[in-house]
Amino acid sequence: MVGAGATGLTAAFDAVKAGHDVTVLEASAELGGLAASIEVGGTPLERFYHHSFRTDRAMIELVEELGLGHRLRFHRPRTGVYADGRLYDFGTPREMLMFPKFSLLDRVRFGASSAVLKAIRDGQRFTSVRALDWMRRWAGPRVTGMIWEPLLVGKFGASAERISMAWLWARIHYRTFELGYVHGGYEQVYRALLHAVTERGGKVEFGKPVSTIRQPGAAVEIGAGDGSSYAFDHLIVTVPQPVFAEAAGVPTDHVLWRNQYLGATCFVLECDRSVIPYYWLNINDPAFPFLAVVEHTNMVDRSEYGGRHVVYVGNYVSRDDWRFTTDPAELLERYLPWLRRLNPDFDRSWINNWHFSRAGFAQPIVTPEYRALIPGHRTSMPGVTLATMSQIYPQDRGQSYAIQMAHDVVDRLGLNRDLERT
Repeated sequence: MVGAGATGLTAAFDAVKAGHDVTVLEASAELGGLAASIEVGGTPLERFYHHSFRTDRAMIELVEELGLGHRLRFHRPRTGVYADGRLYDFGTPREMLMFPKFSLLDRVRFGASSAVLKAIRDGQRFTSVRALDWMRRWAGPRVTGMIWEPLLVGKFGASAERISMAWLWARIHYRTFELGYVHGGYEQVYRALLHAVTERGGKVEFGKPVSTIRQPGAAVEIGAGDGSSYAFDHLIVTVPQPVFAEAAGVPTDHVLWRNQYLGATCFVLECDRSVIPYYWLNINDPAFPFLAVVEHTNMVDRSEYGGRHVVYVGNYVSRDDWRFTTDPAELLERYLPWLRRLNPDFDRSWINNWHFSRAGFAQPIVTPEYRALIPGHRTSMPGVTLATMSQIYPQDRGQSYAIQMAHDVVDRLGLNRDLERT
């Protein structure tokens, strides 16, 4: 396996349970991929905000299998939106329908269009439809301008007008008002997977960025960045497709290079008081330099983090954007005036400590052309299988979808059936 995130560790877990020898190579020193953790008040906390929905069956079932079901608890935290210089409640159907900026007709169109998207079971019918075109037609121009357009512009920037309605359908269709969290951090899930793999004889090696992947004969040959080498009967690669394409020496005109990704940046602020009255606050103002503010301790009690108020400030940006390249200390100072717009009393002295994380390949840009460019799990090398976030469609990421893809790939390869025949 290449990658010790949700897909790689779950695939390794499935394979070792079926009796296979497994080695996982991870470039970083951390478990979990985009769900990797830091420590706040002695408790692991994800570098980028994470939660689960009631519909995340693969995650829920894995948590139960690993004996952590008692740690996964569901909550109904408050959600809001910042628009026209004000905070508005926007976390229940009633709050959404009674949004003060909506007219009676807006409310009818917002409610009806959302209900339709909840009812439609196959969102792939929307693949070739642009999300904002559909929303302007069915939800209406004012609803779209107040809610959906700022969301897409905040997330995808200049690509907002090109985003497929299939992506937005998935965000609306599968999400639930109840949000789950593994108290004590999702790191517990990845630690339990690591233990389960190694207990059965598997290996997970850190600090092993894969630089070359070749298959000159029956075995797949791997070269790592530290000069070490490996040979596998079969290799499952879970890194972003451009990373795989570079390691495999794939020509730059190949489909593997054509889907585009945004990077992610995220601050975790350890504060001595609450910053916003919500768990999740969408920033529906394109002037803001960040997309969302998530006060984690408005869902999980701050006593779990030594009494600290934990606040995420997150964004998706291109890897050459100033918010991705700026020194984190300077970037935080540039964000502070915008945090004061959300809470005029906010002061820099409220922040006792902070952490900053960035990831280069965090958000695929899901355009109408995106689906046709998704590579298959089979690659040009018969011993190499690709299982990466770009192949989760119309969803584009998420721990539960990554876990389910791992199950599917292991099953397709027949690794479980190999054991049954022995």
